[in-house]
Amino acid sequence: MSKPNVRYRIALDTLPDQPSAPPPGVVWALFDAALHAQAARVLLNDAYREGGGAVEDFETWWPVLLGDSEFDPALCFVALGKEDGAMAAFAQCWTSGYVKDIAVAVRWRRKALGRALMRRIFQAFKSRGVGQVELKVEADNPHGALAFYESLGMQAVEPEG
Repeated sequence: MSKPNVRYRIALDTLPDQPSAPPPGVVWALFDAALHAQAARVLLNDAYREGGGAVEDFETWWPVLLGDSEFDPALCFVALGKEDGAMAAFAQCWTSGYVKDIAVAVRWRRKALGRALMRRIFQAFKSRGVGQVELKVEADNPHGALAFYESLGMQAVEPEG
């Protein structure tokens, strides 16, 4: 039985352009599947082990992702630690303006990286002419995700069963 989810949405047309610079010690990187895909899955699994998303092996996840008609590697967002090059955060979005997966490494949480990453996502979709961004989150997410998305101006639009 699946857990209940809450769908969040934000309209981009009234959203002011906001800086999306990463916090100190982090750099944005263009997604390169050969360099980042496996590390992204490891990070997502680490983040989702305690709830909030699906834990899948790379061999299951990657072919499904590549085969989806809404997949665009330009909508995979990567943040790396400046010193060690380790993946600090990752988000994967669909072309329809949907944030499919997002995770921030434990050592980079509570440092405004998630906020900067979401602003980067908003700007990317706004520049593509997409009117809104949506995502869904488990209603009982143990990591404070609901409050985080609301702090970005996203609004709960419907519960999902």
